[in-house]
Amino acid sequence: MTIILQLLSLADLRTLAAARVPRHLTTSAAPGALPPAFVAQRALALIEAGKSPAWCATFVMLRLSDQMVVGACGFKDEPRDGQVEIGYGVSPDWRGQGIATDAVAELARIAFASGAVERVLAQIAPGNTASLRVVGKLGFQAGATVPDAEGDELVQWTLHKPA
Repeated sequence: MTIILQLLSLADLRTLAAARVPRHLTTSAAPGALPPAFVAQRALALIEAGKSPAWCATFVMLRLSDQMVVGACGFKDEPRDGQVEIGYGVSPDWRGQGIATDAVAELARIAFASGAVERVLAQIAPGNTASLRVVGKLGFQAGATVPDAEGDELVQWTLHKPA
């Protein structure tokens, strides 16, 4: 694995939700590596509603070689009916190096190890070839096409817990 996942603190999420960069990440985060404000806002709203930070907060992807933050990922809510949805993004400067694949594999490992998850979901735009390669490498299966909040069509990809 080229990265490790580190859960962001509530203070960091609050800073990111205000469209600012936490001070301790200003020199160690690659451009475009941190989650956008709306992701931090969603995470905070779920946590403030009493949901588990382990399922609702955001992880940063720390590159092992130098501790540089090269992306962010996480679960979009607590598991429900044996499934959990993930989201992820990698800094444009560090794409194409297997970082997203490592991060998604680690999210799936965490989810399946919890005992609460049988399926990991990822909703991906049909034109997002990089993300399609990631889920394809990891054995996700394409399912139904669903609209997102903005009305864009996304394909639901599912990874089943290994037997």
